[in-house]
Amino acid sequence: MKVGLRQSMAFLHTWAGLLFGWLLLAVFVTGTTAYFQDEITRWMQPEIKGERHLVASAEGAVDYMRQHAQGVETWSIQLPGKRSVAAMGYWKEKGETYLQWRDHAFMVDGRGVRVDARDTTGGWLLYRLHFDLHYVPVLWGRWTVGLAAMFMLVAIVSGVITHRRIFADFFTLRLGKGQRSWLDAHNLGAVLALPFHVMITYTGLVTLQAAYMPWGIAAAYERPADYHRELTGIDAPPTRSGTFAASAPIADMIAQARARWNGADPGFIAILIPGDANSVVKITQDTGTSMATRGETLTFDAATGHMRTPPASRGGAAMTESVMVGLHAGRFAPPALRWLYFLSGLMGSAMVATGLVLWTAKRRLRLPDPTRPHVGFRLVERLNVATIAGLPFGIAVYFIANRLLPSAMTHRAAWEANWLFIGWGALLLYVFLRPPRRVWIESLSMVAVAYLAVPAVNALTTDRGLLRSFVAGDLVFAGFDLSMLVTAAGFAFAAWKLFRRPLARVRETRSRRERIA
Repeated sequence: MKVGLRQSMAFLHTWAGLLFGWLLLAVFVTGTTAYFQDEITRWMQPEIKGERHLVASAEGAVDYMRQHAQGVETWSIQLPGKRSVAAMGYWKEKGETYLQWRDHAFMVDGRGVRVDARDTTGGWLLYRLHFDLHYVPVLWGRWTVGLAAMFMLVAIVSGVITHRRIFADFFTLRLGKGQRSWLDAHNLGAVLALPFHVMITYTGLVTLQAAYMPWGIAAAYERPADYHRELTGIDAPPTRSGTFAASAPIADMIAQARARWNGADPGFIAILIPGDANSVVKITQDTGTSMATRGETLTFDAATGHMRTPPASRGGAAMTESVMVGLHAGRFAPPALRWLYFLSGLMGSAMVATGLVLWTAKRRLRLPDPTRPHVGFRLVERLNVATIAGLPFGIAVYFIANRLLPSAMTHRAAWEANWLFIGWGALLLYVFLRPPRRVWIESLSMVAVAYLAVPAVNALTTDRGLLRSFVAGDLVFAGFDLSMLVTAAGFAFAAWKLFRRPLARVRETRSRRERIA
């Protein structure tokens, strides 16, 4: 029997979406939160207060390392962006890798004063989970996410071909109609943000193109490090002379960098072999306001403060790649556009989630006995619950752990991350112990309670609760707590709708299946 194009695309769309659907949902959810990773990090470090002052923070970080880190290889300072307050400083000793920098990390507020803030990865964890999968080895994690993104592109194209009335159905949303409602919701989430879905999936692959297609680099360069050095414009590190030389004021070098960048701020400072006569200072432009995500790096003689010859302008290919990465990350976006990114990401999450539910809803009608589905069906059904409800539950547990874990706890940041997966795993186990219809209601209710608990625990453990933040005009803390309450209300509403769903609807579905048969 000859199969038409639409039928072939329907098969491809269905299985491409299902096989990677759970991973894609996790990627969409964590990627969506990453658009506010700076605000999440600020909320997770309530000890840091005040206003942003970039130069004072840089000077304070340099002064602290001058007192506590003489003779090391590198001083590094991650400066606060437009949406941050504090700078993070750290140093690298001889023989250490940059993976060990947390052992020497510290925070400096806008006054240049060191702050004893709790150790946390903040919003950075969710951002890295988006494409590294955290516990998975980095290369394997990125390859897995990249493969899922490729299947996502296949699902988008095949979905448009399959649903010939997809744009007409976009204006139709029939609530309370069972499978039809799930399809309408799936179409709505897919079409409303379709340009975003295509852009975010394609640019996501571009961000890691060197890992997916390394053959061009291998053909043109003997060592991959040479390629990355040329791409970033960073030259070879200086050699130590053994002669001490005091460093020129960092504020003067920041002023020179700002003048070259037409007022743009630096985002990162590295001081190589500090205190030596050959020491150099490298200042990299912050890309928080530019669509290009790879900022220029300027080099200064640390002893004199004079700028060396700026690097050559990047070629068209490098700039195109930089803009692609910037489009994906969205760091350049002003508040209104960032919210549009965020809402589009939520629609992408809803698109994947409704697609997973729709898969089980359609196939339940074809089962010989819908009340006793086979093992494969039960597995898919429970994995749907474990992902759609489990990941949000784990994220809520992550936020609560940030407030409840002792500040002086060893490996505190790692244990915060562990609690995200402990919460997710606990709900996964619970899902497999309960009946399907009940587990949806109970799991969604548990997620609602968890998000309701976040602002409550925050108010009980800090002086930056919702009401106090409103009174103080702290929009970041107040906005975060409000978003937790809105999320809790959304999951509670979903649980209530399922609870109110008449059991007669289930019997009606079964009778309709029998009539079809």
